[in-house]
Order: sequence, then structure tokens, then C-alpha cells
Amino acid sequence: MKLALAGISHHRAPVELRERVAIDLASAGTLARELAERDGEGCEAVVLSTCNRTELYLARPDDEALPERADCALLALAGDEGAALAPVTYRLADESAALHLFRVAAGLDSMVPGEGEILGQVRDAFEAGAPGPLLDRTFRMALHAGRRARVETAIGESPSSVPAAAAALAEQVFDGLAGRRVVLVGAGRTSELTARNLRSRGAVVSAIVNRSVERAERLAESLGATVLSLDEIAAAVAEADVVVASTSAPGFVLRSDELVATLRARRGRPLLFVDLAVPRDVDPALASIDGCFVYDVDDLEAVVAASLEGRRSEAVHAERIVAAEAERFAAWQASLAVVPAIASLRARAEEIRAAELERLEPRLERLSEGERAAVETVTAQIVNKLLHLPTVRLKEAAITPDGLIYADAVRHLFGLEEEGEGA
Repeated sequence: MKLALAGISHHRAPVELRERVAIDLASAGTLARELAERDGEGCEAVVLSTCNRTELYLARPDDEALPERADCALLALAGDEGAALAPVTYRLADESAALHLFRVAAGLDSMVPGEGEILGQVRDAFEAGAPGPLLDRTFRMALHAGRRARVETAIGESPSSVPAAAAALAEQVFDGLAGRRVVLVGAGRTSELTARNLRSRGAVVSAIVNRSVERAERLAESLGATVLSLDEIAAAVAEADVVVASTSAPGFVLRSDELVATLRARRGRPLLFVDLAVPRDVDPALASIDGCFVYDVDDLEAVVAASLEGRRSEAVHAERIVAAEAERFAAWQASLAVVPAIASLRARAEEIRAAELERLEPRLERLSEGERAAVETVTAQIVNKLLHLPTVRLKEAAITPDGLIYADAVRHLFGLEEEGEGA
């Protein structure tokens, strides 16, 4: 099985490029299933799309062109604009792709190192996708690596997420958030986490604007806020100090041409727009209006930078954990090459054992049930003990360049290839 990854992330692409291929979880799951079905039997797919990245993971038997297939599928998300994204995409295969996923799950590849949300996002993408044996093992090992990094290191110290960094940014802008009024545009998980971070610093969530009133009401009840419709955005903005936008809308929800009159009526009173959505919700042109400040997810890097110094030693520790888990994955993947030889060897040994017992059947009939069971057990144990060390040595050799040579030697010595030819 071959493993391939194609992706675009904040390391090489600004938000205006990332948003062209960003998709929600349901769409990511649908795309993964379509890719698996389109590429035929044995193909596996998982699509991970977050604020920082969109990545396609594919697995398929003996397909050397798999990285190119993944890259084409990624660029296809951008339609006619796909060619513009080609210079900032990346492609990885096999062990390199697995190591990258392990680093993503551990928060080591995030804009905010150690962020808490990414592990859950990786899990959700895995569960929504179309994994088979290889991607199932890869993602489960990645989730294990991510959990180890959080439990065994302090990499997740504050601010540990984009919502936490957004709250820290707001506090810096206003030199304190006590009594500041916050309006949420969007009632999803990111909005909720940001709101709670802002409240912990003294802010008050006054209103929630959302397309789904029912979902907004549940969040509003827990935050003590008022629910407003999308038509009431201007009225909500007029009274706000901070507007946090995080929806899944395909275009700007807060547009300059629709809000300019409202914002000018504030007569320069400061208003902070924090846009956590990809694609963006806030029109960047709003920043040109007196008193308005607009920050998107890329702007949060400055907030994060202040906390990086104290995390570097923890990140080094987390990198060691991830590297060890990646080595385990590489050893497992390499062992797959010798599994058929091991299975054939054991099948041949069991065939010989069964044939010899059948030849002795007339004598075995004189034995009691307990005695016959003892003969079965003893002969099976002899086979297992004889094959134990060769099996271990084959698996150990699998991770070396000579691994396949060992497997071929076993097939030749025991005539296993002849059995395969005659089948």
C-alpha cells in the first residue's frame, strides 16, 4: 500500500489562498468517499480542512502516481483558480506523510503550537472520511501521538488555541476587556470557545447573530446573550466593542458597503473585528473606516509569538515523542512487505502438521478425547515455537534494505513461491 498527502497550509499560503480550498466537515467527508470510490477498489481517503490547512490523504495499492493524484484532487477544489495555488501546495508520501500527520495531530504544525482543537479536528476528519486498513492505522497512531504530546509535555500552555489567542489580541487592543461588549457572528464551536475566553478576561457577550436561530439560542442561554437574525447585524455592530466572526459562509458576511453608515455613526469609537473564518467573514475594507480594526487568523501570529519562547523546550520534547511514534509506524508499514511470506510459511507448516495427524488417524482413534486434544495442542505448540524466531527475524529485517531479500529467501527455501504459482 502507498500513502500520499497533498496539502496547503499557513506556512506557505496566506488566508486569501487557503480559503479557496477550505471546506466544512460534511463536505470533506463527502469528498473523501468520492475520491475512494473514483480511484477504484482498495483506495482509501481522508480530507482534513481547518483554518490553517486543507490536506488530502490517499492510500492505494502499488500506485506510484498517488502523490500527483492527491495534488490534482486538492487543486480541483479551487476550480479555475487551482493553477494559482500550485506553487504553494506540498506533496508527501509514505513515512514523510505519516510523520507530517503525527506533527499536525500533536499541534506542532499549527499556527498556535500545541493548540487544543486540532486533535479533535483530525479525529473528526478521520471518522468522516473513507479510511481502509492503512489510513485507519495511520490516523489512529497519529491520534495516539497527539494525546501523548499533550499529556507528557507542557506544549499546550496558554494561549493554546486560536480562540484563546483571539481573546488575548482583544485584550491588547483595548488594554483590558472589563465591561467590553462582544457580538458573535456564528454560533459554532469556535465562536463558543472564543466567547468563553473573552468572558474569562472580563468581556460581556451581548448578542449572537446566526443563520440558525435554534443553535444560537442554545449558546445564548449559556452566555446570557440575545439572539439576533442576520438582518440585524448592523444594529448589533453599532453597540459592540468586539465582533467575532466565525461562520461557514462562502463569502463576506460583514460587508463594508452595508455597514459603512453604521460605523461612521460611531464617530471613531474603537471597534475590533476578529475574523476566525476561512473563507473570511469580514470584508478587509472595513479597516479603512475610522476606529475600525480588522484582524484575521493570520494576524494572530503576532499574539502567539510572545508565548513561543517558553514553549520551545516543550516543543522539542513533543517532537521526540512524535518521531518515536513515526518510527513505530515506519516499522509497521515495512513489516507489511514480509507479512505474505510469514503467512505462507505458517500455512505450509500447518498443512504439514494436519497431513501428518491425518496419516496417524487410525492410531489416534484409540486415544481418549483428552489424549487427542493433548496431541493437537503439543503439535501446534511445536509448530509455533519453531516458527516464532523466524517470524521475529523477518519482521526485524523488514525495516532494513534487505527485508524483501529475507522474505524471498524464505519463499525459496520452503518452496512457497511454487505453491503460489500453482494456485
